[in-house]
Amino acid sequence: MSTTSNGTPPALTQRQLQVVGLIAAGCSNEEVGRRLGISARTAKAHCDALRLKLGVPRRRQIPAAYRTLTGQDPLARELAPAAAGVGG
Repeated sequence: MSTTSNGTPPALTQRQLQVVGLIAAGCSNEEVGRRLGISARTAKAHCDALRLKLGVPRRRQIPAAYRTLTGQDPLARELAPAAAGVGG
């Protein structure tokens, strides 16, 4: 798994964090696209960037790599806004 030269996990954008959570929830690129208002092709591009940043060869390894590098559960991050009732 990938880390930066100083040993810290790679920085992920807010959108990439959203994509990690949706992948962890079992969403396909098409579903990620629908939920985020982007195309499936753009969702795939985010997945490709995440695979490179996290140092994993397969899409399905992204959530586990994120958890290993950060110690955070990507599903907890994805579900937290809905559970908290954030609406605006």
